[in-house]
Amino acid sequence: MITPGDLLRSLSNWSALAKVYKYVNLSTMDAQNSGKLNRLLAELDDTRLVSSRWLRAHGYSNSLVARYVGSGWLLSPARGVYMRRGGRLQWDGVVRSLQVGEGIPLHVGGRFALGLQGHEHYLRLGDAGTITLYGPRQPPGWVGKLSLEQRFEYQGKGPLDLPAAPVTAEVSEKELSEAGLAWHSAAPGTDALVCSTPERAMLELCDGVSDAAGVYEADALMQAMTTLRPQRVGLLLRHCRSIKAKRLFLALAERHRHAWLTHVSMEGVDLGRGKRALVPGGRLHPSYQITLPGDLDEHLA
Repeated sequence: MITPGDLLRSLSNWSALAKVYKYVNLSTMDAQNSGKLNRLLAELDDTRLVSSRWLRAHGYSNSLVARYVGSGWLLSPARGVYMRRGGRLQWDGVVRSLQVGEGIPLHVGGRFALGLQGHEHYLRLGDAGTITLYGPRQPPGWVGKLSLEQRFEYQGKGPLDLPAAPVTAEVSEKELSEAGLAWHSAAPGTDALVCSTPERAMLELCDGVSDAAGVYEADALMQAMTTLRPQRVGLLLRHCRSIKAKRLFLALAERHRHAWLTHVSMEGVDLGRGKRALVPGGRLHPSYQITLPGDLDEHLA
């Protein structure tokens, strides 16, 4: 027969066991969360950012991320994106995070890519800090809310119909090269970014030209394009959908008498029909039937 005393002692033992179980369970959870935190911090270098979407996909719940932020391990430079405490917010870290971390097929192209490759002194004042991104997917909204000196400008797919190369750390240089892309470091000692090669970047730049100032800039940059690869140029011309970009590119290359131009195969390159009036009152280029400003020579350094 169970006495009231036996019952009280049993309840007391169960209470003690429950406390032990709760302590062991919490300790196990804390150890697991600590391990997850360590893995996350190891993933994040000084300039890497991760989105809420990335965190959820890798097993980090919103409540757990909130704990990391509350404890000071993570910072949120904009809604929906995080970085490690002590990290540095830099434009190249943002691009690297989008490309390799988030897996978004974006590349740095056009004007900014040419500036990265040593031609920044040819760029128009006021545009040198605008990072031109190309790709089939628009960057997430948090990119435009980051406190950076530079600003990002999404240009869409650009003028080429080449399929987007997968932007991962494992993508081969050959695969990138076939799309007119290459790895390029923004500065010594920094992680490389996927950028347009000079051949592709010039076509992207020419596609965006809409006035005389744009032609002056493209002309100054084309003057410096002495080592473009004719086979690469021919491939990109065949895959370029913009008649304006192709005609302007070729007219400026001919104007500067680049030796590589004579080796570019024009087979399969569609230059369209009729004349293209790029600037009012300009001079019609005899070979490529596009109007250029008559005072181009005066604007060259």
